[in-house]
Amino acid sequence: MNVAELVGRTLAGLGAGPAFGVVGSGNFEVTNALRAGGVRFVAARHEGGAASMADAYARISGKVSVLSLHQGCGLTNAVTGITEAAKSRTPLLVLTADSAGASVLSNFRIDQDGLATAVGAVPERVHSAASAVADTVRAFRTAHQQRRTVVLNLPLDVQAAPAPDLPALPVVAGPAPVRPDAASAAALSAELAGPAPVRPDAASAAALADLLAAAERPVFIAGRGARSSGDVLRELAARCGALLATSAVAHGLFQGDPFALGISGGFASPAAAELIVGADLVVGWGCALNMWTTRHGRLLSPHAKLAQVDLEQAALGAHRPIDLGVVGDVACTASDVLALTPARPGYRTDEVAARIAAGRWNDVLYEDLSGDGRIDPRTLSRLLDELLPAERIVSIDSGNFMGYPSAYLSVPDEQGFCFTQAFQSIGLGLGTAIGAALARPDRLPVLGTGDGGFHMALSELDTAVRLGLPLVVIVYNDAAYGAEIHHFGDADMTTVRFPDSDLAAIARGFGCAGITVRSPGDLPAVREWLAGPRSAPLVIDAKIADDGGSWWLAEAFRH
Repeated sequence: MNVAELVGRTLAGLGAGPAFGVVGSGNFEVTNALRAGGVRFVAARHEGGAASMADAYARISGKVSVLSLHQGCGLTNAVTGITEAAKSRTPLLVLTADSAGASVLSNFRIDQDGLATAVGAVPERVHSAASAVADTVRAFRTAHQQRRTVVLNLPLDVQAAPAPDLPALPVVAGPAPVRPDAASAAALSAELAGPAPVRPDAASAAALADLLAAAERPVFIAGRGARSSGDVLRELAARCGALLATSAVAHGLFQGDPFALGISGGFASPAAAELIVGADLVVGWGCALNMWTTRHGRLLSPHAKLAQVDLEQAALGAHRPIDLGVVGDVACTASDVLALTPARPGYRTDEVAARIAAGRWNDVLYEDLSGDGRIDPRTLSRLLDELLPAERIVSIDSGNFMGYPSAYLSVPDEQGFCFTQAFQSIGLGLGTAIGAALARPDRLPVLGTGDGGFHMALSELDTAVRLGLPLVVIVYNDAAYGAEIHHFGDADMTTVRFPDSDLAAIARGFGCAGITVRSPGDLPAVREWLAGPRSAPLVIDAKIADDGGSWWLAEAFRH
């Protein structure tokens, strides 16, 4: 066994995976070693797509997924997806080959450590045969415990070196997968479990409880750091009379609660925005309270107090001044504050509940712009929300269209929404939807994308077809880069407008079902696909009407 095989089998023994990637000569052996260790490998058509698949799988499952890449160009092809994962604190291990130390003139040679650092990932390296297991475990531990994206470089000369004789931790050599013995497995599990959740200090918990006790109209905004803490936050909010909202990445966390406002920020409904502005205390739970979540601060009353709970000291007050910052795990902090908080009605009145119930996006009146062969994107989204099964997982690409599926397509819980927007790159959506679908095969995967992002990721339709995914791809097709169209007004738009492509025909060429939607009368074809075997993806080429620029984008472009 050589080092490449040892590294692959070590990661398998650690419980990493599944793995996504494009296999070349540099990562051939290590990928096969992962497979031999029992790790599922999903072959993508492009490294960028593979990166988004691995990112989404890790987000939804909470497990450390693996991205397997060739050295040099394999890594650079995946950089945008890796950057998105790194900015989102996704627990992802990028297992990439690297040029041999002596190959200074190799065509593939780049500073891979420097590249990882530049995009916010953690660079790690397998330094030698003797250190291979320790190097691999260290990289996995960082990804798992710190929820970081780690780039583990595996130089070709080190890969080819004979593996040393090592004890059974975490795996031993053999022609078939061999797991650690029970004692070693238990020791490794304890080592990787990480430290206990961080509890807030007593004074901070008491100070937050005092703020809640004094507030008449408190609002909680839960972010990525609160995705596993929904139950205790609901309990605390009910105790102190707080309304519940989320950032986009935590959408669905409070689904079904009569005092849940949905997404705070650009995607907030008019009723939700008014109620958040009316708060006299806003508490961000594992939430950055950045410009998107607060509409550049305009959702926060100048008279409201602002508190923030986060595991990292540096996150407190990073985007705007706060009255109280609490360092601590969200669930632990909420539990400690709950014990100190008296019951109060707060913001929870019958009148407020009625405003929330009647004020969701799907109930907001608008002028339907459908006609002349184009469908209003709001009408499209509302009708699809009614047609598609409730047990769904909605993934969102980036672009002018993105507010429509985010606002109008309901999700069952926080596991039903995958939002890869930390780097704001278009073209990540199709890979994201595939990764999310594999993480939750019990739900119907749905992708909202624009025609620009769809064209960028087109090759991964092959992957979705090969995997037999029942994926619904909604293409909001305006034959343009819509954000620029609406941002630059009367300027020459030649560079951002394109001929109208028949995306349904292109999809059928890949083996998908494809339909063109120009009016509500075209949507029964979706119902027919849903009633069938769903053995291949459905691509909906929706020719959308121009509504003058989506509301959330207009909000963003004011700054």
